[in-house]
Amino acid sequence: MKRKTYIGTLLILLLALGGCGFFQDGEAAHEYDAGKVNGEFINGNNEFAWDIMKALNEEDEEENIFISPISISTALSMTYQGAREETKEEMAEVLGYGGMEDEVLRESYEEFLTYLAALDPDIELNIGNSIWYREGEAIEEDFLTINKGVFDASVEEIDFSDDRAADIINDWIEGATEGKIERMLEGPIPGNVIMYLINAIYFNGEWAVPFEEEQSFEREFTSITGEIQNTMMMKRNGEVEYGEGENYKSVRMPYGENENTAMYVILPTEELSINEFLRRIDNTKWQEIKNSISPAQDVELQIPRFEMEYGIKSLKDALIKLGMSTPFEMNANFDGIRSGIFIEEVLHKAVIEVNEQGSEAAAVTIVEMEESAAMDPLNFIADRPFIFIIANDEADSILFMGKAAGWQ
Repeated sequence: MKRKTYIGTLLILLLALGGCGFFQDGEAAHEYDAGKVNGEFINGNNEFAWDIMKALNEEDEEENIFISPISISTALSMTYQGAREETKEEMAEVLGYGGMEDEVLRESYEEFLTYLAALDPDIELNIGNSIWYREGEAIEEDFLTINKGVFDASVEEIDFSDDRAADIINDWIEGATEGKIERMLEGPIPGNVIMYLINAIYFNGEWAVPFEEEQSFEREFTSITGEIQNTMMMKRNGEVEYGEGENYKSVRMPYGENENTAMYVILPTEELSINEFLRRIDNTKWQEIKNSISPAQDVELQIPRFEMEYGIKSLKDALIKLGMSTPFEMNANFDGIRSGIFIEEVLHKAVIEVNEQGSEAAAVTIVEMEESAAMDPLNFIADRPFIFIIANDEADSILFMGKAAGWQ
């Protein structure tokens, strides 16, 4: 009888936004001003990251999962600017903004995104936001102004009945993700669609200490179903940022010159399944894991070299389960955008490649608005279920998260 193990991969990608133009290489570094970023804003984003990951894991317990929670929360936060009454209250609670004044939230976003615009000279992090609405619609000007100012969103009014409309939006997505994600929408666009709010994020970081390709070797990996699979393992020995605690080991592998952004890989003990570990984890546990890590000598580190793609995934059921139901109902109140509209769908897709040089990842989130009805020695060998996270430590923020259920 095969031993059933569970493998999880959580990659959390930091929040940042750009408009039709993206953050450019060579831009002067922005010193992070924590005083302008509300602590509840950071905590709320991290809690939402774990909440949405766990909700999706309930749907895909034996599958790979990879998401950018910051992309999801950003697209929804753009939409949130037009929410009112119960619709707004539910969105705030799920996104972690409950009790936060609008101006505080917007100031926090703006400072945070400015910081991310020049994260590290050796890391490419491009984040774009855009709003596309049906030609002739009377969209509230304040809504568009806030999204242009805070989220640096490009705004386009186009003819959704044009057969080329979906391709125009897909072309924007492809450019925003450096070609990693090409198509999210299929034309023709339905006649009752009023607006698409889109976040796209692209990350490319080189390890501060790369792996040597000649050290990589083939090793058995036990998948979530207990299947033994052969995979290429990257390997190095020496000083590694290592930590351990109840039911887990963890390592931190920094990127770039200043090493503020890193991938965390979390390996639950063999006694605890990856899905059970995910059910127990939250932002408090995440902080504990990070705090457990310190430099350790003579560590044998082995991490799979892998590629992963997740989506196009509907987030609607997961968001409703978390408590965001009214925004998806026909009586939702988005009067701050236009009366008589609701969220019909939230779509997400994310891809990642991890190799000896570093990591490349991209994600897209689309919020579709429609008219209501009328409209031992220390070692770390990841040959079984593990969690990995890309996070920026200076801002204490999660970048990407995913769950790997095995390799093809």
